[in-house]
Amino acid sequence: MRKVEGRKLQLTGGSTFVVSLPKRWVTDAGLKAGDTVFLEPQVDGAVQIRARPMERPLARRRVFEEKGAERRDHLLRKLIGAYIAGFGYIEIRFKPEAGPFVRRVARDFSRMVIGPEVIEETRNSVVIQDLSDTAELSPEKCLRRMHLTVRAMHEDALAALRSRDDTLARDVAQRDQDVDRLYWMVAKQYNLAHTAGAAPRNAGEKTELHNYRLIAKLFERIGDHAERIARTYPVFAEHGLEPRLLKELDAARDSAIAILDKAFFALLTADIDSANEAVDDLDRHQKLIDGLSHHVASKKGEELLALAAIVDSLARSANYATDIAEIAIDYAVSKGAETP
Repeated sequence: MRKVEGRKLQLTGGSTFVVSLPKRWVTDAGLKAGDTVFLEPQVDGAVQIRARPMERPLARRRVFEEKGAERRDHLLRKLIGAYIAGFGYIEIRFKPEAGPFVRRVARDFSRMVIGPEVIEETRNSVVIQDLSDTAELSPEKCLRRMHLTVRAMHEDALAALRSRDDTLARDVAQRDQDVDRLYWMVAKQYNLAHTAGAAPRNAGEKTELHNYRLIAKLFERIGDHAERIARTYPVFAEHGLEPRLLKELDAARDSAIAILDKAFFALLTADIDSANEAVDDLDRHQKLIDGLSHHVASKKGEELLALAAIVDSLARSANYATDIAEIAIDYAVSKGAETP
Protein backbone atom coordinates (compact mmCIF):
# COMPACT_ATOMS: atom_id res chain seq x y z
CA MET A 1 0.00 0.00 0.00
CA ARG A 2 1.38 3.42 -0.96
CA LYS A 3 2.29 5.77 1.86
CA VAL A 4 0.39 9.08 1.88
CA GLU A 5 2.28 12.09 3.23
CA GLY A 6 0.81 15.41 4.25
CA ARG A 7 2.87 18.54 3.54
CA LYS A 8 2.03 22.13 4.37
CA LEU A 9 1.84 24.90 1.79
CA GLN A 10 4.14 27.85 2.36
CA LEU A 11 3.59 31.35 1.02
CA THR A 12 6.65 33.07 -0.43
CA GLY A 13 6.92 36.49 -1.99
CA GLY A 14 3.36 37.33 -1.02
CA SER A 15 1.77 35.54 -4.01
CA THR A 16 3.50 32.19 -4.61
CA PHE A 17 2.66 28.95 -2.81
CA VAL A 18 5.43 26.38 -2.35
CA VAL A 19 5.31 22.76 -1.20
CA SER A 20 8.34 20.53 -0.59
CA LEU A 21 8.77 17.23 -2.45
CA PRO A 22 9.80 13.94 -0.80
CA LYS A 23 13.60 13.64 -0.91
CA ARG A 24 13.46 9.98 -1.95
CA TRP A 25 11.25 10.75 -4.93
CA VAL A 26 13.59 13.56 -6.04
CA THR A 27 16.61 11.27 -5.72
CA ASP A 28 15.01 8.33 -7.50
CA ALA A 29 13.96 10.63 -10.35
CA GLY A 30 17.55 11.87 -10.74
CA LEU A 31 16.62 15.46 -9.98
CA LYS A 32 18.66 18.15 -8.28
CA ALA A 33 18.17 21.73 -7.14
CA GLY A 34 17.36 24.01 -10.06
CA ASP A 35 15.82 21.26 -12.22
CA THR A 36 12.31 21.69 -13.63
CA VAL A 37 9.39 19.46 -12.73
CA PHE A 38 6.15 19.29 -14.74
CA LEU A 39 2.68 19.70 -13.24
CA GLU A 40 -0.44 18.28 -14.89
CA PRO A 41 -3.84 19.19 -13.36
CA GLN A 42 -6.40 16.36 -13.42
CA VAL A 43 -10.16 16.63 -13.91
CA ASP A 44 -10.81 15.51 -10.32
CA GLY A 45 -8.78 18.42 -8.88
CA ALA A 46 -5.58 16.43 -8.28
CA VAL A 47 -2.19 17.43 -9.71
CA GLN A 48 0.35 15.01 -11.15
CA ILE A 49 4.02 15.91 -10.76
CA ARG A 50 6.44 14.47 -13.33
CA ALA A 51 10.20 14.58 -13.49
CA ARG A 52 9.97 15.06 -17.26
CA PRO A 53 7.17 15.96 -19.67
CA MET A 54 4.88 13.12 -20.64
CA GLU A 55 5.75 11.87 -24.10
CA ARG A 56 3.01 11.85 -26.66
CA PRO A 57 2.25 8.22 -27.59
CA LEU A 58 3.09 7.12 -31.11
CA ALA A 59 0.11 7.34 -33.43
CA ARG A 60 -1.43 3.97 -34.22
CA ARG A 61 -1.56 2.93 -37.88
CA ARG A 62 -4.30 1.05 -39.76
CA VAL A 63 -3.85 -0.31 -43.28
CA PHE A 64 -6.71 -1.18 -45.63
CA GLU A 65 -6.12 -3.31 -48.72
CA GLU A 66 -8.67 -2.42 -51.40
CA LYS A 67 -8.94 -5.18 -53.99
CA GLY A 68 -11.30 -3.27 -56.23
CA ALA A 69 -13.59 -0.23 -56.46
CA GLU A 70 -16.08 -1.23 -53.77
CA ARG A 71 -19.13 0.81 -52.83
CA ARG A 72 -18.31 4.30 -51.59
CA ASP A 73 -20.29 3.85 -48.36
CA HIS A 74 -18.42 0.66 -47.51
CA LEU A 75 -15.00 2.31 -47.69
CA LEU A 76 -16.27 5.41 -45.88
CA ARG A 77 -17.58 3.31 -43.00
CA LYS A 78 -14.22 1.61 -42.61
CA LEU A 79 -12.40 4.96 -42.57
CA ILE A 80 -14.81 6.42 -40.01
CA GLY A 81 -14.43 3.27 -37.90
CA ALA A 82 -10.64 3.64 -37.96
CA TYR A 83 -10.96 7.32 -37.01
CA ILE A 84 -13.26 6.58 -34.05
CA ALA A 85 -10.94 3.76 -32.95
CA GLY A 86 -8.19 6.37 -32.63
CA PHE A 87 -5.86 5.41 -35.48
CA GLY A 88 -3.63 8.43 -36.17
CA TYR A 89 -2.49 7.11 -39.55
CA ILE A 90 -4.76 5.38 -42.05
CA GLU A 91 -3.22 3.94 -45.18
CA ILE A 92 -5.29 2.69 -48.11
CA ARG A 93 -3.51 0.44 -50.61
CA PHE A 94 -5.08 -0.31 -53.96
CA LYS A 95 -4.46 -1.27 -57.55
CA PRO A 96 -3.65 1.71 -59.80
CA GLU A 97 -6.96 1.45 -61.68
CA ALA A 98 -8.87 2.02 -58.41
CA GLY A 99 -6.88 5.18 -57.68
CA PRO A 100 -9.45 7.82 -58.73
CA PHE A 101 -12.20 6.14 -56.67
CA VAL A 102 -10.07 5.72 -53.52
CA ARG A 103 -8.65 9.26 -53.69
CA ARG A 104 -12.14 10.72 -54.06
CA VAL A 105 -13.45 8.77 -51.05
CA ALA A 106 -10.36 9.69 -48.98
CA ARG A 107 -10.96 13.40 -49.65
CA ASP A 108 -14.68 13.06 -48.88
CA PHE A 109 -13.77 11.38 -45.59
CA SER A 110 -11.32 14.18 -44.69
CA ARG A 111 -14.11 16.74 -45.18
CA MET A 112 -16.58 14.71 -43.12
CA VAL A 113 -14.56 14.44 -39.90
CA ILE A 114 -12.45 16.74 -37.71
CA GLY A 115 -8.68 16.39 -38.06
CA PRO A 116 -7.76 13.86 -40.78
CA GLU A 117 -5.93 15.14 -43.85
CA VAL A 118 -4.44 13.34 -46.85
CA ILE A 119 -0.67 13.75 -46.35
CA GLU A 120 0.74 11.34 -48.91
CA GLU A 121 -0.36 9.91 -52.26
CA THR A 122 1.34 7.44 -54.57
CA ARG A 123 0.16 5.51 -57.59
CA ASN A 124 -1.22 2.75 -55.38
CA SER A 125 -1.66 4.18 -51.89
CA VAL A 126 -3.10 7.09 -49.91
CA VAL A 127 -2.04 7.98 -46.36
CA ILE A 128 -4.34 9.99 -44.08
CA GLN A 129 -3.10 11.52 -40.82
CA ASP A 130 -5.30 12.72 -37.98
CA LEU A 131 -4.00 16.20 -37.07
CA SER A 132 -6.66 17.01 -34.47
CA ASP A 133 -5.71 17.83 -30.89
CA THR A 134 -8.32 16.43 -28.49
CA ALA A 135 -7.07 18.82 -25.80
CA GLU A 136 -8.25 21.77 -27.92
CA LEU A 137 -11.73 20.35 -28.54
CA SER A 138 -12.83 18.57 -25.37
CA PRO A 139 -15.94 16.37 -25.24
CA GLU A 140 -17.76 19.03 -23.24
CA LYS A 141 -16.99 21.67 -25.90
CA CYS A 142 -18.28 19.27 -28.55
CA LEU A 143 -21.54 18.77 -26.64
CA ARG A 144 -22.02 22.51 -26.16
CA ARG A 145 -21.62 23.06 -29.90
CA MET A 146 -23.92 20.15 -30.70
CA HIS A 147 -26.60 21.52 -28.38
CA LEU A 148 -26.56 24.96 -29.99
CA THR A 149 -26.46 23.49 -33.48
CA VAL A 150 -29.35 21.03 -33.15
CA ARG A 151 -31.65 23.52 -31.41
CA ALA A 152 -30.99 26.07 -34.20
CA MET A 153 -31.61 23.35 -36.80
CA HIS A 154 -35.05 22.63 -35.31
CA GLU A 155 -35.91 26.33 -35.25
CA ASP A 156 -34.79 26.84 -38.85
CA ALA A 157 -36.41 23.66 -40.18
CA LEU A 158 -39.90 24.93 -39.43
CA ALA A 159 -38.93 28.49 -40.36
CA ALA A 160 -37.98 27.19 -43.81
CA LEU A 161 -41.41 25.59 -44.20
CA ARG A 162 -43.17 28.72 -42.98
CA SER A 163 -41.32 31.08 -45.35
CA ARG A 164 -40.94 28.47 -48.11
CA ASP A 165 -37.20 29.12 -48.08
CA ASP A 166 -35.44 26.40 -50.06
CA THR A 167 -31.97 27.74 -49.18
CA LEU A 168 -32.66 27.60 -45.45
CA ALA A 169 -34.07 24.07 -45.72
CA ARG A 170 -30.91 22.91 -47.52
CA ASP A 171 -28.74 24.65 -44.94
CA VAL A 172 -30.43 22.72 -42.12
CA ALA A 173 -29.65 19.45 -43.90
CA GLN A 174 -26.01 20.48 -44.39
CA ARG A 175 -25.62 21.39 -40.72
CA ASP A 176 -26.43 17.80 -39.82
CA GLN A 177 -22.98 16.93 -41.16
CA ASP A 178 -21.43 19.29 -38.57
CA VAL A 179 -23.31 17.44 -35.83
CA ASP A 180 -22.04 14.11 -37.16
CA ARG A 181 -18.46 15.42 -37.15
CA LEU A 182 -18.74 16.42 -33.50
CA TYR A 183 -20.29 13.08 -32.56
CA TRP A 184 -17.45 11.17 -34.20
CA MET A 185 -14.94 13.35 -32.33
CA VAL A 186 -16.55 12.51 -28.97
CA ALA A 187 -16.70 8.82 -29.89
CA LYS A 188 -13.01 8.91 -30.79
CA GLN A 189 -12.06 10.55 -27.49
CA TYR A 190 -14.06 7.92 -25.61
CA ASN A 191 -12.31 5.08 -27.42
CA LEU A 192 -8.88 6.65 -26.95
CA ALA A 193 -9.49 6.77 -23.20
CA HIS A 194 -10.26 3.04 -23.19
CA THR A 195 -7.54 1.91 -25.58
CA ALA A 196 -4.85 -0.39 -24.22
CA GLY A 197 -1.74 1.64 -23.52
CA ALA A 198 -3.65 4.91 -23.13
CA ALA A 199 -2.64 7.28 -20.34
CA PRO A 200 -4.32 6.21 -17.08
CA ARG A 201 -7.59 7.96 -16.30
CA ASN A 202 -9.49 7.90 -13.05
CA ALA A 203 -12.83 6.11 -12.86
CA GLY A 204 -14.75 9.39 -12.58
CA GLU A 205 -13.33 10.72 -15.83
CA LYS A 206 -14.09 7.49 -17.66
CA THR A 207 -17.68 7.60 -16.43
CA GLU A 208 -17.94 11.19 -17.63
CA LEU A 209 -16.61 10.26 -21.07
CA HIS A 210 -19.08 7.38 -21.25
CA ASN A 211 -21.95 9.77 -20.49
CA TYR A 212 -20.66 12.31 -23.02
CA ARG A 213 -20.57 9.65 -25.73
CA LEU A 214 -24.16 8.59 -24.97
CA ILE A 215 -25.34 12.20 -24.99
CA ALA A 216 -23.45 13.01 -28.19
CA LYS A 217 -25.30 10.14 -29.88
CA LEU A 218 -28.62 11.52 -28.63
CA PHE A 219 -27.74 14.97 -29.98
CA GLU A 220 -26.82 13.35 -33.29
CA ARG A 221 -30.24 11.72 -33.46
CA ILE A 222 -32.00 14.97 -32.59
CA GLY A 223 -30.07 16.61 -35.43
CA ASP A 224 -31.18 13.82 -37.77
CA HIS A 225 -34.81 14.62 -36.96
CA ALA A 226 -34.31 18.33 -37.64
CA GLU A 227 -32.87 17.34 -41.03
CA ARG A 228 -35.84 15.02 -41.60
CA ILE A 229 -38.23 17.95 -41.01
CA ALA A 230 -36.28 20.20 -43.38
CA ARG A 231 -36.34 17.55 -46.11
CA THR A 232 -40.16 17.69 -46.25
CA TYR A 233 -39.80 21.15 -47.83
CA PRO A 234 -40.63 20.13 -51.43
CA VAL A 235 -44.09 18.93 -50.36
CA PHE A 236 -45.04 22.38 -49.04
CA ALA A 237 -42.97 24.54 -51.41
CA GLU A 238 -45.93 25.57 -53.58
CA HIS A 239 -48.85 25.99 -51.18
CA GLY A 240 -47.18 26.19 -47.77
CA LEU A 241 -48.79 25.15 -44.50
CA GLU A 242 -52.05 26.43 -43.09
CA PRO A 243 -51.57 28.98 -40.26
CA ARG A 244 -53.34 26.93 -37.59
CA LEU A 245 -51.19 23.89 -38.28
CA LEU A 246 -48.02 25.99 -38.31
CA LYS A 247 -48.94 27.42 -34.92
CA GLU A 248 -49.38 23.94 -33.48
CA LEU A 249 -46.10 22.77 -35.00
CA ASP A 250 -44.28 25.80 -33.58
CA ALA A 251 -45.70 25.04 -30.13
CA ALA A 252 -44.52 21.43 -30.28
CA ARG A 253 -41.11 22.51 -31.58
CA ASP A 254 -40.72 25.08 -28.78
CA SER A 255 -41.75 22.46 -26.24
CA ALA A 256 -39.15 19.97 -27.50
CA ILE A 257 -36.41 22.61 -27.45
CA ALA A 258 -37.38 23.70 -23.93
CA ILE A 259 -37.05 20.10 -22.71
CA LEU A 260 -33.68 19.82 -24.45
CA ASP A 261 -32.39 23.07 -22.95
CA LYS A 262 -33.51 22.08 -19.46
CA ALA A 263 -31.97 18.61 -19.76
CA PHE A 264 -28.61 19.90 -20.99
CA PHE A 265 -28.52 22.60 -18.30
CA ALA A 266 -29.17 19.89 -15.73
CA LEU A 267 -26.26 17.87 -17.09
CA LEU A 268 -23.80 20.76 -16.96
CA THR A 269 -24.84 21.85 -13.47
CA ALA A 270 -25.64 18.42 -11.95
CA ASP A 271 -29.10 19.85 -11.14
CA ILE A 272 -31.40 16.91 -10.37
CA ASP A 273 -34.48 19.13 -9.97
CA SER A 274 -34.08 20.61 -13.47
CA ALA A 275 -33.53 17.14 -14.92
CA ASN A 276 -36.72 15.87 -13.27
CA GLU A 277 -38.65 18.87 -14.60
CA ALA A 278 -37.42 18.04 -18.12
CA VAL A 279 -38.64 14.44 -17.80
CA ASP A 280 -41.98 15.54 -16.29
CA ASP A 281 -42.50 18.03 -19.16
CA LEU A 282 -42.69 15.11 -21.61
CA ASP A 283 -46.32 14.45 -20.59
CA ARG A 284 -47.32 17.98 -21.57
CA HIS A 285 -45.34 17.66 -24.80
CA GLN A 286 -47.11 14.40 -25.65
CA LYS A 287 -50.48 16.18 -25.42
CA LEU A 288 -49.26 18.61 -28.08
CA ILE A 289 -48.15 15.70 -30.23
CA ASP A 290 -51.51 13.94 -29.78
CA GLY A 291 -53.34 17.11 -30.85
CA LEU A 292 -51.13 17.43 -33.92
CA SER A 293 -51.63 13.78 -34.83
CA HIS A 294 -55.40 14.26 -34.73
CA HIS A 295 -55.14 17.39 -36.91
CA VAL A 296 -52.79 15.74 -39.40
CA ALA A 297 -54.98 12.64 -39.76
CA SER A 298 -57.38 14.59 -41.97
CA LYS A 299 -54.70 15.18 -44.63
CA LYS A 300 -54.08 12.95 -47.64
CA GLY A 301 -51.32 11.70 -49.89
CA GLU A 302 -47.85 13.23 -49.78
CA GLU A 303 -48.99 15.95 -47.38
CA LEU A 304 -50.15 13.34 -44.86
CA LEU A 305 -46.84 11.44 -45.07
CA ALA A 306 -44.75 14.61 -44.75
CA LEU A 307 -46.74 15.96 -41.80
CA ALA A 308 -46.66 12.58 -40.06
CA ALA A 309 -42.87 12.57 -40.41
CA ILE A 310 -42.64 16.08 -38.90
CA VAL A 311 -44.86 15.21 -35.95
CA ASP A 312 -42.96 11.98 -35.34
CA SER A 313 -39.63 13.83 -35.41
CA LEU A 314 -40.86 16.42 -32.89
CA ALA A 315 -42.01 13.59 -30.62
CA ARG A 316 -38.77 11.63 -30.90
CA SER A 317 -36.60 14.71 -30.37
CA ALA A 318 -38.32 15.40 -27.05
CA ASN A 319 -37.92 11.77 -26.03
CA TYR A 320 -34.20 11.88 -26.78
CA ALA A 321 -33.98 15.08 -24.72
CA THR A 322 -35.51 13.31 -21.72
CA ASP A 323 -32.94 10.55 -22.18
CA ILE A 324 -30.30 13.25 -21.68
CA ALA A 325 -32.12 14.39 -18.54
CA GLU A 326 -32.11 10.86 -17.14
CA ILE A 327 -28.36 10.55 -17.78
CA ALA A 328 -27.95 13.90 -16.00
CA ILE A 329 -29.81 12.51 -12.97
CA ASP A 330 -27.66 9.37 -12.87
CA TYR A 331 -24.48 11.41 -13.14
CA ALA A 332 -25.54 13.96 -10.52
CA VAL A 333 -26.44 11.18 -8.08
CA SER A 334 -23.09 9.44 -8.66
CA LYS A 335 -21.23 12.69 -7.95
CA GLY A 336 -23.09 13.40 -4.72
CA ALA A 337 -21.53 12.77 -1.34
CA GLU A 338 -22.32 9.42 0.25
CA THR A 339 -24.33 9.38 3.47
CA PRO A 340 -22.07 8.42 6.39
